Amino acid sequence: MHHLILALTVTPSPDPTGTLRPGLSEDQVTPGTWGFVLTAFIVILTTFLIVDMVRRIRRVRYRAQVEEARLAAEAGDDAGSSAEENGESGPRGR
Repeated sequence: MHHLILALTVTPSPDPTGTLRPGLSEDQVTPGTWGFVLTAFIVILTTFLIVDMVRRIRRVRYRAQVEEARLAAEAGDDAGSSAEENGESGPRGR
């Protein structure tokens, strides 16, 4: 078994002739110019979509942070006004 593996690894592969099989043309085996243009278009479009999605996600996250800060400020104002109603005007212990 080991001799077979050794023989297969040592045996060189045949040299490529550089020609196509009979009946095939260069256009049938390569994507050509249109294939390159289409692939480049898809890559560019995908890149723009990813950048746009990152912007939108970032905008939503920032809006949520601003909303949380606004709610925290309102809650702080509500707590401050209820403390004033109870007769507490400053921090405790003073």
